[in-house]
Amino acid sequence: MKKYLDIFFSFFRVGGLTFGGGLAMLPILEREVNETHGWLTKEEIADYYALAQCAPGIIAINTSVLCGNHIAGVAGGIVAAFGVVVPSIIIILIIASVLNNFMSAPAVAAALMGIRAGVCALILKTVMNLSKKNVVDTVTFVTFCIAIFALTFMDINPVVPVVFGAVVGIVAKTFGKKEKEDK
Repeated sequence: MKKYLDIFFSFFRVGGLTFGGGLAMLPILEREVNETHGWLTKEEIADYYALAQCAPGIIAINTSVLCGNHIAGVAGGIVAAFGVVVPSIIIILIIASVLNNFMSAPAVAAALMGIRAGVCALILKTVMNLSKKNVVDTVTFVTFCIAIFALTFMDINPVVPVVFGAVVGIVAKTFGKKEKEDK
């Protein structure tokens, strides 16, 4: 029971401190499940995060289910998902009940603008951390550059670069093994 409470409160903190969506949650998630508890390696977190992006639904919930499942099975996945969602529900209920009265206030508009800037910084930090851990050779660098170019300058579905990356990874690994066998 203690493990499930630890999972719940760890993911509750992730859900309660994440502003800006799935990318912004990674630094907090890494701190909770890797640095604080040692449940997952940073590589496992990156893998689960990548899988969560490929699945339909909310990235934070998908990631928490995958991590929780790794930590404590199906029940751990359910507890982690519940933990990451509860803070959002509480916060949204509070904001919805009071925000309409204050939306025209200059301080509220300024605060929201500042929050957006802070979220951009969190996302940029996450991208930098992910690229350091995952863009490790020429193949991954070229795949990364093509994906960035396609997402920035072309109107494509975000799933396309993920599938493209998977295909490139499979092909590179397959031909890499054949080259090693030939030597």
